[in-house]
Order: sequence, then structure tokens, then C-alpha cells
Amino acid sequence: MQRLQRIGWSSLVAIVSLSTVMTIAATAKPFTYVNARFGQSCTLPEEIFDNAMPEPENGDGQQWLSADGASLTCSGIYNVDNDTPQGFVDEEKASTEPGYRIAYSKTGKNWAVLSGTKDGRVFYERRLFGKDDVIRTVWIEYPASLRTKYDPLVDAIAKSLRGP
Repeated sequence: MQRLQRIGWSSLVAIVSLSTVMTIAATAKPFTYVNARFGQSCTLPEEIFDNAMPEPENGDGQQWLSADGASLTCSGIYNVDNDTPQGFVDEEKASTEPGYRIAYSKTGKNWAVLSGTKDGRVFYERRLFGKDDVIRTVWIEYPASLRTKYDPLVDAIAKSLRGP
């Protein structure tokens, strides 16, 4: 008990919390989705996004829902407007859609990332602009009240987005 008093209750709570998080992370089962039509793939934690919606008739992607209100979509579209990563970001930043705000954006040679809020929900979007004129996207959206749960997951999920 004296050892416990020396550590302090707040330290003990922090250790137990960290241990719980590490255990959950260690037992997480990743699932990799591969789209038959456009070939995009992304890896997601299936214990969180455990409700797979049916793929749409056009076969462009799939959406998963979580019990706490988050969603993840991995999809592809033809780049019929010859959009570029910078053009996409500029257009989104110029949007006057009510309730839509870009907080972060970044582009590369063949990719773009946006994050912000839409109707009070946090979103994160990553797009890959393929040489085959297909834009592959992962879109993650969740209630702002769940930032501490989802913010640490977003980067790994978004970086898992691949094209053929």
C-alpha cells in the first residue's frame, strides 16, 4: 500500500488507462477492403467499423458504420473533369456550403488531404489521383465529441488508401 501511495492515484489511473489502450490496440483486427471496379484498397479496424453497408450497384466503393455514429467510405470515381490535387483543395476551400469548414489541407503530386467540420461533425478525406484517370478516396466522419477516439485512427486509415 505504501508503494501505491508513493506512485499516487493519478499515476496509477494513467498506467491502467495506458495499459487498456495498448491491449485494445494489440488485439485490433485490421480488415483490408479491395474494390473490384477501381482497385482502391484501404485498411480499417473492423471491431470499430463493424457495420458494412451494401456496396452500391455501380460498385464504386463501400461504406462502414460504427455503433457510436462514425462512418468510413472507401470509393473511386472517374476523373472526368481532369481535376488535380491542388484544384480539388482550392475548390473545397472556396465552398460556401453552410456548416462546412476546412481546417487543414495538404497536397502532393498525386494526392490531396482535407480535414475540417461538416454540420458539426469532424471529417478527414484523402484522395489519390491515379494515372488511370481514377480518383480514389477515403472519407472518415465522426461526431466531434469522439475526437479522442478517432483522431489517432485517422492517419493510419487514410495512409492505407492505395490504388492499383
